[in-house]
Amino acid sequence: MNTDRAWKGDTGGGTFGQRSLIFFFRWWNLRLSYVIMAMVVPFYMLFARKRYLAIYHYFRKQFEYSVWKSFLKTYQNHFLFGQVMLDRFAVFAGRKNIFEVEITGKEHYERLSKGEKGFMIAGSHVGNFEIGGYLLNSTKKKINALIYAGETETVQKNRSKILKNNNINLIPVLNDMSHLFALNAALQNGEIVSMPCDRYLGSAKSIACDFLNGKADFPAGPFALAKSYNLEVLALFVIKISIKKYKVIVKDLRQSDIRHETTGNQNSQVSQSQISYLVQSYAKELEDIVKQYPLQWFNFYEFWK
Repeated sequence: MNTDRAWKGDTGGGTFGQRSLIFFFRWWNLRLSYVIMAMVVPFYMLFARKRYLAIYHYFRKQFEYSVWKSFLKTYQNHFLFGQVMLDRFAVFAGRKNIFEVEITGKEHYERLSKGEKGFMIAGSHVGNFEIGGYLLNSTKKKINALIYAGETETVQKNRSKILKNNNINLIPVLNDMSHLFALNAALQNGEIVSMPCDRYLGSAKSIACDFLNGKADFPAGPFALAKSYNLEVLALFVIKISIKKYKVIVKDLRQSDIRHETTGNQNSQVSQSQISYLVQSYAKELEDIVKQYPLQWFNFYEFWK
């Protein structure tokens, strides 16, 4: 793992700014907020140069756009990310009913939810994965979501309050590794585990995958956990379609059909092959989504080797 490419950010704005957003969104018009965001974005790009350059390089190298088009797409990407963040605070302010949700691939989720075993949801930082938890309810199984622990108290408090009502339990990644025990307990109880699989969130091992005209490292930890419990994995993407509409896309990551009757080192090799297969299957599904919605790539660091 190259720690220079590992993400270390959190939601900006500070506690006061975030509380102010929640207060204003109780009566403030969402469209007007987008207009203001459009004027703020250039200043953000100017002072957050590393994040700006990472997205500029993403369009310039991965999509091979011209200099001017890459700059324009970078602005649009930042503007859309600002909208996504404002949508989240609108939900914190109690206005989640203003959003419409369309779901494709729901049958995969329903099939696994009816079973006795748990399963894993592989998320990503494309679109607005987190808002999916606010807009959807899990009625059959509890969802245990692995999250970054460095957010402000304001974000953590509102997050927990809303998601708890939707039968979603938050598990922060801590240095004492207690999140691993919580994940194992959830899976032993036949519950669902959800975690981002495009960033190093407590995972030390990675697998290099062909991804968008380059090579990129993806964490192996989440898929190794799935393999150790022989779980099925669903990739889930939440894409912003319009001002008040989101599209949830569920993809079934089928495990490889590698079978051996031997034991010892060969079994270990088979297991590693299956983990690699899952990682690469996830990377392929993620690539397909990003090609459809290139503006909604929100990994603001140098992702590619």
